[in-house]
Amino acid sequence: MSKREAIHKELDALYKEGAELGVAFQKKEEEQFQYDYQRWYTKALKAMASLAADRHAEFRSYYEVDPKRKSLAYGTYVIQDYLKGVAPSKLQYPGFDPRAQVLTCFFNQLTILNSIGERVDSVLANIEGELYTELQDSEVAVARQLAKVSLRAAGALLGVVIEGHLQKVAQAHGVKVAKNNPTIADLNDPLKAASVIDTSEWRKISYLADLRNLCSHKKDVEPTKEQVEDLIQGAEWLTKNVF
Repeated sequence: MSKREAIHKELDALYKEGAELGVAFQKKEEEQFQYDYQRWYTKALKAMASLAADRHAEFRSYYEVDPKRKSLAYGTYVIQDYLKGVAPSKLQYPGFDPRAQVLTCFFNQLTILNSIGERVDSVLANIEGELYTELQDSEVAVARQLAKVSLRAAGALLGVVIEGHLQKVAQAHGVKVAKNNPTIADLNDPLKAASVIDTSEWRKISYLADLRNLCSHKKDVEPTKEQVEDLIQGAEWLTKNVF
């Protein structure tokens, strides 16, 4: 089971647990709503913080009392009030039903929780993308330091960075590549044919492929500092501009 599938499964189970608790509460069949709800809320709150930070405060607002609240009424009553046994004055609000207000708040929480299931893929993709970008930046930085010791080794590392990035670009655009272990050139040509990159970008990448080959394969010719610097700058350009 992939990470995405596992998270979707956990969210589905969490939503189902909340829905069943809400139905039981509505039918007045719950035996220990306070304990069951608190357990559910703790898990749901963590999921909201991780997957929908922009709706985290809204989710909490249906449970927690607003510290700036000036009166207890229909618009300000929250689940925490019910759990504390608090309710508006019957003289002011003779028809006030605490359970109905709790159900409204709980339903809103369930609706928000259900909506973030659609976000899982994009959230994980963003996280993975950020981590991958950090990894690329780190590898380029290592290559820059490595160039002080071995120009060939630095060029070989940069070649791996470039190949890896072009493979992700090809996958993102559904571009098929014939070889299982494609070189820069094997990736560059199909990307141009699919119009993912234009001619000027294709030429830049072709030049980077030549420099990589010089560092990795042509043992009779030593790469220069200038050539490896071009490879470093090219890798930085590629990873920041071609997606």
